[in-house]
Amino acid sequence: MKGKEHWLIFGALVLAVALALILRAVPESAIGSIVVESCRFVGELFKLALQMLIVPLIVTSVISGIAGLRGMEGFGRLGGKTVGFYALSSLLAILVGLFLVNLVRPGLEDGQPNETIRAAFNESEAAAPQAALDKVSGATSNATDRKATDFRDLFRKMFPKNVLAAATDNGQLLGVITFALLFGVAITRLPEAQGGQLADFFQSLNDVMIILTRWVMFTAPVGIFALIVPVIFDTGIELFAKMGLYFSTVLGALGIHFFISLPLLLLVMGRVNPLAHLGAMKTALLMAFSTSSSSATLPVTLRNVQENSGVSKRTASFTLPLGATVNMDGTALYECVAVIFVAQVMGISLSFGEQFVVVISALLTSVGVAGIPSASLVAILLILKSSGIPNAEAAAFALLAVDRPLDMCRTAVNVFGDSCAAVVVARSEGEDLPALALK
Repeated sequence: MKGKEHWLIFGALVLAVALALILRAVPESAIGSIVVESCRFVGELFKLALQMLIVPLIVTSVISGIAGLRGMEGFGRLGGKTVGFYALSSLLAILVGLFLVNLVRPGLEDGQPNETIRAAFNESEAAAPQAALDKVSGATSNATDRKATDFRDLFRKMFPKNVLAAATDNGQLLGVITFALLFGVAITRLPEAQGGQLADFFQSLNDVMIILTRWVMFTAPVGIFALIVPVIFDTGIELFAKMGLYFSTVLGALGIHFFISLPLLLLVMGRVNPLAHLGAMKTALLMAFSTSSSSATLPVTLRNVQENSGVSKRTASFTLPLGATVNMDGTALYECVAVIFVAQVMGISLSFGEQFVVVISALLTSVGVAGIPSASLVAILLILKSSGIPNAEAAAFALLAVDRPLDMCRTAVNVFGDSCAAVVVARSEGEDLPALALK
């Protein structure tokens, strides 16, 4: 399937959308319910299979990659470049979102707060199913207990007291990465004979994980078809009528960052062909869009960056697992647009200084709460409350109505940002990437 997998996945997406819309058009269909529930089950199995690979792939990839960095000097250099790129790309994403939401002003109508959308906030809260009520309730509790500038939990997650327990918790992947990094560095400090044996052992384990990833990816068209059918069946396309301008603003900002900001960084900082890299990442991007999970997409991202873009294993295995955990360009952009949009609807005019605080808060919370459930919702509620914007919970219900399609899009942006970091860092390390050469 290699070389054709992105077309098969794209075809699965199109068929899934068509089938879901047909099923929605048939009222109270027993067959439709059976089909959708069957798809939910198959899609869940596919995501579980991907998630099963994450921890062993991260551990073996990071350890085998770091073992070739020649100790702490190479480790520190790569770390500084990677974190620097992630901070820059996230800041650019937020500024793009801030510019577009102030230009379009989706929360206003004829210069005044949009009363229709404000009414929709309350309507969506009253009509919300129990699952949505529980989601917002939990997010509200998390937001109340956190501060936008509180990074203590983030640093605690870097050093879990039980790394095996952390490996079973999606919110603790940062601890697994930290342990793998330190373990890899420690291998470089062993005598050459011992260190070489361990490095070869983890390299072999990583090769096994790559084979397992290919096996799971063979089922990707079926898995993605099963994931998309319930999403479109549940949301349809009519839910975006009242929130259409907001939805379009977020999509437009994500598109600008995806097609302009990140390619410019590749061109200027990496001196590579952005279109060639975009083509190399097709499968990973479709996977990210379908699963709405940077972590679940990580096995595919690693494979695309190494095999298609030509980035070395040592660079990819360092930058990509870290990016899947802490780099959230699309999420940070979304948070900024959502908060300014709610402020506009509520008739609250935020000054330049207050919007700057929103920018910084979005940058910090995109990292600080990324590993907890309903991360974007928690971050938005947190920023809304810290900015003194009323009726935050009601607004969150309305945002949830269009959140899943936007989540799919911003996850693709997150993954592309991670891959761009790998390419730029690889080029800064002197790696030649002929597949991405400028012509």
